[in-house]
Amino acid sequence: MDSFVFAAVLFSAACHAAWNAAAKSRLDPVTTIAMISIASATIALALMLFTGLPDCAAWLWVAASVVIHLFYFIGLGESYRFGDLGEVYPIARGGAPLMTAGGAALLLGENVATAGWAGIVLLVMGVLLLSLRGGADLRRMNPRALGFALFTAFTVSLYSLVDGTGGRIGDSPHPYTLAMFVGNGLVMAAYVVARRGSGAFAAMRPHWKTGALGGALQVVSYGIAIWAMSVAPIALVAALRETSVLFGALLGVLMLRERLNAIRIGAALVIFAGLLLIRLQ
Repeated sequence: MDSFVFAAVLFSAACHAAWNAAAKSRLDPVTTIAMISIASATIALALMLFTGLPDCAAWLWVAASVVIHLFYFIGLGESYRFGDLGEVYPIARGGAPLMTAGGAALLLGENVATAGWAGIVLLVMGVLLLSLRGGADLRRMNPRALGFALFTAFTVSLYSLVDGTGGRIGDSPHPYTLAMFVGNGLVMAAYVVARRGSGAFAAMRPHWKTGALGGALQVVSYGIAIWAMSVAPIALVAALRETSVLFGALLGVLMLRERLNAIRIGAALVIFAGLLLIRLQ
């Protein structure tokens, strides 16, 4: 993989972990994720004044992505309602790369060399290992948190394939990306009203700085990812982006006072081994 693309996706992963950490605010997860989505839609709408609209052929992919992202945000929000960042985030992100790689190979005809597959497998192993805190803690993990985290992983693989394809339509992936963010914001605004009532917007107001920061990080993070998937294999970009769990684990320890132990340190080493193999791809 090209060095610039490799570095850009790592930066995207760090931004992704940061907005997920912001989602663990004092608001309930559904309201927080809606707030961040609305903020990202506002930013995207302003940027569309410079990029214009996506090609007509891309709109079907935009619509599919918005629907999938709705279920992604629902799964993510429910996961955070029943589990903490260090439990949910690795499983939600770690289950997706193999599904994405398989889908890209079967549906899009993308081929990944042996080193790339080995790197993806190591990344998945390391990411899932990061969710462990020792046997007793794992046994006490809320089954609902686990179920929603696995569902979220499935939606991640779906929207990666859809957005990787949609971003390749036209001269630039940016109009597609921004249109998708605007659609997500509109849908999440409707969803939070349906779940929490119109009072949800009043609850968001004191936390607008968190929403604005999370929205900006979301646009930067996924904007880079879709661009990278337009110039590199979707499977490798999707897997590399899951290094966000390293940043998520660090944020969980530093900001949320979650525990760091030998298992997580070992998992980080496994992830780094996977990174090296993907870089050699």
